[in-house]
Amino acid sequence: MTAVLGPTNTGKTHYAIERMLGHRTGVIGLPLRLLAREVYDRIVKARGPSVVALVTGEERIVPERTQYWVCTVEAMPLEIGADFVAVDEIQLCGDPERGHVFTDRLLRARGLLETMFLGSDVMRGAIAALIPGTTFIRRERFSTLTWAGSKKISRMPPRSAIVGFSVEEVYAIAELIRRMKGGCAVVMGALSPRTRNAQVALYQNGDVDYLVATDAIGMGLNLDIQHVAFSGTHKFDGRRMRELFPHEMGQIAGRAGRYKVAGTFGVTGDARPPEEGVIEAIENHRFAPIQRLNWRNAALEFGTIDRLIGALEAPTENEWLTRARESDDLQSLKSLAAMPEVRDRVRDPRTVQLLWDVARVPDFRGRTGGDHVGLLARIFDFIQGGKISSDWLAKSIQRIDRTDGDIDALSKRLAYIRTWTYVSQRSGWVEDESHWRDETRAVEDRLSDALHAALTQRFVDRRTSVLLRRLKQKESLVADVNDKGEVTVEGEFIGRLEGFRFRQDKTGSPDEAKTLRQAAVQALRPEFHLRADKFYNAPDTEMDFTEQGGLMWGGSAVGKLVKGPEALRPQVEAFVDEDAGDEVADKVRRRMQHFIDRKVAALYEPLLAMGRDEALQGLAKGFAFRMLENLGVVARDQVAEDVKALDQESRGALRKHGVRFGQYTVFLPALLKPAPTRLRLVLWSLFQGLEEFPESPPPGLVTIPNIAEVPKAHYTLAGYHPAGARAIRIDMLERLADILRQKDSRAGFEAVPEMLSITGMTLDQFADLMGGLGYKAEKGERVKVKAAPAPAPVADEAAPVAPITEEETAPAMAEALAAEQAPPEMEGFYTFTWAPKPRFAPRPPREGGGGRRDNAPKVEGAEGGDRPKGDFKGRPRGEGGKPRHDGKPGGKPQGDRPRGDRNDKPRGDKRDDRPKQFESRPPRAEKPIDPDNPFAALMALKGKV
Repeated sequence: MTAVLGPTNTGKTHYAIERMLGHRTGVIGLPLRLLAREVYDRIVKARGPSVVALVTGEERIVPERTQYWVCTVEAMPLEIGADFVAVDEIQLCGDPERGHVFTDRLLRARGLLETMFLGSDVMRGAIAALIPGTTFIRRERFSTLTWAGSKKISRMPPRSAIVGFSVEEVYAIAELIRRMKGGCAVVMGALSPRTRNAQVALYQNGDVDYLVATDAIGMGLNLDIQHVAFSGTHKFDGRRMRELFPHEMGQIAGRAGRYKVAGTFGVTGDARPPEEGVIEAIENHRFAPIQRLNWRNAALEFGTIDRLIGALEAPTENEWLTRARESDDLQSLKSLAAMPEVRDRVRDPRTVQLLWDVARVPDFRGRTGGDHVGLLARIFDFIQGGKISSDWLAKSIQRIDRTDGDIDALSKRLAYIRTWTYVSQRSGWVEDESHWRDETRAVEDRLSDALHAALTQRFVDRRTSVLLRRLKQKESLVADVNDKGEVTVEGEFIGRLEGFRFRQDKTGSPDEAKTLRQAAVQALRPEFHLRADKFYNAPDTEMDFTEQGGLMWGGSAVGKLVKGPEALRPQVEAFVDEDAGDEVADKVRRRMQHFIDRKVAALYEPLLAMGRDEALQGLAKGFAFRMLENLGVVARDQVAEDVKALDQESRGALRKHGVRFGQYTVFLPALLKPAPTRLRLVLWSLFQGLEEFPESPPPGLVTIPNIAEVPKAHYTLAGYHPAGARAIRIDMLERLADILRQKDSRAGFEAVPEMLSITGMTLDQFADLMGGLGYKAEKGERVKVKAAPAPAPVADEAAPVAPITEEETAPAMAEALAAEQAPPEMEGFYTFTWAPKPRFAPRPPREGGGGRRDNAPKVEGAEGGDRPKGDFKGRPRGEGGKPRHDGKPGGKPQGDRPRGDRNDKPRGDKRDDRPKQFESRPPRAEKPIDPDNPFAALMALKGKV
């Protein structure tokens, strides 16, 4: 009897394997299925598969000439009489959930020649007391283990393992590491050996530098870990959340350091650092000894269910042993015994033992107790009657055999198939045992591969892992750029060349990203020169500017416009990486400057020509400069004084260049087209230093919404004039003004179809527009005039006329009377009168006469001609109108009458200033009598009698 005790990284398991292989036969029990598979692979590599068996709850590989048995502790065969027996991690005798199994092996598992227990030094006292005469071998750790403190995930060193204590926590940490570090491997006890081995290979091969795991890595898994970080110091032990014992933390932290390489441990995230005493105990591997071992009676009685339960709950009087808490299999047995349909069928010791075997099927699915017990009852029903139905088993497995879905779905299916794998391993439970064992194993392998792929896809950036491995090997990286601008290093996509800037994907740490960029630049430098030559020779049709001042080459941004010395002389800034060099940047800059210069020259040729015209002198030259400053469009009220100062000759010179003096705006019609408008908004915003440029309206719209937050200047630059709820295009507004000038706005006028056609508005919308222009709208109603009916065909006088009967005339008479009594159909209309708000406060009349000062800007008509200076002298004007004689707001826009019509009357003539009345609703028209109506004569006599 030998107990090999000591901390982790002492080679205890390796020593036990060597001792076992020195005997003819042997059995070794390991705490995890994953570890059992690892040891099995090692022994198979040393002695071949024909003499090595693997027996776990879900796997059973037993060759005919088996000499060495590698098992989980629960599955260890105790009656085969092997020469050597070993139990690893014997300190799990103190585990609340599985401790009774390890205690049973400590007390009963014996080899014919040698028995060995491996584990922590905390078991020395218990083993010495329970098994007198045991030889103890103390093994020291090969390397040191030191405390490294608390580190953030972003500062975690390579070759680190972060330990979590729930699946959700493991996945959350893995996702965070993928974003920050490029990826990690995931190891949990619930994974199948195939999935676990594939994940471990990612880490061991250097594809990833980080491992996220549960405390399963503390149970003897040999990995190349240099640092262990605890994300928490509490775990759920199957019943409650509790704090980790110091020896448990030491077992997990001891995974850091491989052979003679020193290791470190610490905490991360929200985990609190342990106390100084705990840290010192972990570093020195000195822990308080285990005082009680969990135990359950192994001498079972199968006479009845009650006697079996009583044996399982039997107490112990040994001071080193304490009865284990109620385990899952005992709970399942009690639940099955409480079911009448099950209890009634258990009548002899054989069926009691069968029921106990069924109750020990683990709840791999983690479902509620009732669901699991129901499944066990169905299995017991099948087995008692013979064997499990192959059809039922096939349907159950078929529902699981799917590799689609996410990680959670695949993990659940793996848990389900483990139940059927366990069932198929029981002797005599299923028909054709070898078939179902192979079938369940194949399904588990497919699900394991799918889960590994899903874990890798979610938590590992394959591109990053490949590139970082090559960097570690100190090899030069080969970069390439394809015709789509995709940049690859060693065949892995790392970024894209957009125009003349390299956009690198976020990859690993800053140092790693810098190294990859340097490798990419080697391939990008010749590509930069090739692109610059192509760009310089590209036609202007391949380039464009955005409404925010960006410069585009196809779909790539190559630069932006910046403020120049004048609004029509913008400068450019190129978007070129520093790695491309000054020569490339200068070539790109010159080509963009050529483009924007030609674009301005082409779209604003009329305005630029007016600015270059040396024939313009004096006031005309100054006004041309104002038009250049405002990019060809300016509100009339902003230049009213300048327009008033221009004589007819100056105006004529400006009109030759296309300048139109509108009633509301002075503009060049050629510059209201969509392309000049779009560029005008960009150039003006750029020169004004705006952070966000106003966008030009969609082309072809006569009106657009008038948004209160948008300045009026933006509408003017866009070629629109705000009025009411909408803004109308400047040229359409001037056409409307021409029509309004022919109307009597003092007496009132109605909207005609031509006005609505110009604006593209409904009658109500037009009324709102007119209100915004200074008109008052009055709504009225009148009888809708219907079109005259078509004349009836002339009857042939020679043809005989059939007599009209009373039955034939009655419906027509009733219809005629109903039409006469029905109210007439009405239609709405608006009457508009000029009612602007006064721009200036009225002045009192001077003594000695009614002369007035010409102190308001004169407004020129859109079509026509300038009014002679001194017209309406002494009459202060509002927005295109004039005040009434009493000084109150009133009047109408200038130009409502033909020129000179105000001088038709002699000055001495008196005006009729009496108030005028207008009827908004005309008298109701008499409805004409249809001559073809047979009751026409009667209807004509109506009212005369």
